[in-house]
Amino acid sequence: MSTSTFRDEPGTSKESFEDFYTEVKEIEKRDSVLTPTQQIDRLLRPGSTYFNLNPFEVLQIDPDVEVADIKKRYRTLSILVHPDKNHDNQERAQMAFDIVARAWKILENDLTRKKCLEVYEEAKGRTDHMITEKRKKLKKEGRSFEPIPEDDPTKYKHAIYVMVMKLFADMERRRQKLDQRDQEERKRKREGEIEEEERVKADREWQQNFEESRQNRVNSWHDFQSGAGKSKKTKKPKHMTGMMVPPKFKPETR
Repeated sequence: MSTSTFRDEPGTSKESFEDFYTEVKEIEKRDSVLTPTQQIDRLLRPGSTYFNLNPFEVLQIDPDVEVADIKKRYRTLSILVHPDKNHDNQERAQMAFDIVARAWKILENDLTRKKCLEVYEEAKGRTDHMITEKRKKLKKEGRSFEPIPEDDPTKYKHAIYVMVMKLFADMERRRQKLDQRDQEERKRKREGEIEEEERVKADREWQQNFEESRQNRVNSWHDFQSGAGKSKKTKKPKHMTGMMVPPKFKPETR
């Protein structure tokens, strides 16, 4: 296989990747004329939880378009699915509208939009690496003349598409794990704060009760002392020890 042939194969050519996005854009342009009901169905279709993680797919735009064009597309799509424009389907329309609004919020921010573009770059890089490894394996087995599925441009596009979706899903799972960890940490911190608050409250109540009962304790001690003094002044009859006590006289009965 010549060098020029290898350079022009799908997965190794920059031009082929640009062609991929060009064709995708044509498809998106075709789908962009969907009716409001069709757009709502698209955004809420089975599996939409994963598809809608990609804001570019939600808005049906090319990742390389300018922010001004992204905003235009957002406005157009948000009007189509707005609940006020879909009185017969307001609940689902609200869900679709929220998805569109979330996509725009991500893409209008330079930092989050850059992260999304990096996902596309990584997806292409991983796909190209996977293709290279397949070719190496075929060459090692003496079958370098055999084609691989990704030689078909359609399958190559699909491979990148799947990788993009997978990477967005991985990002979402990591975000959820971080959120869960943060929630658990905040919960533990709050439980500790509540426990400390209850301890302080109990100490305060104990101190208050102690102070309130101080006078009662003082009065009780005074009463005890007064009673002890009186008992000392009372003379008790003394018992004689060591003397014979005559028996009591009992009258004789006949």
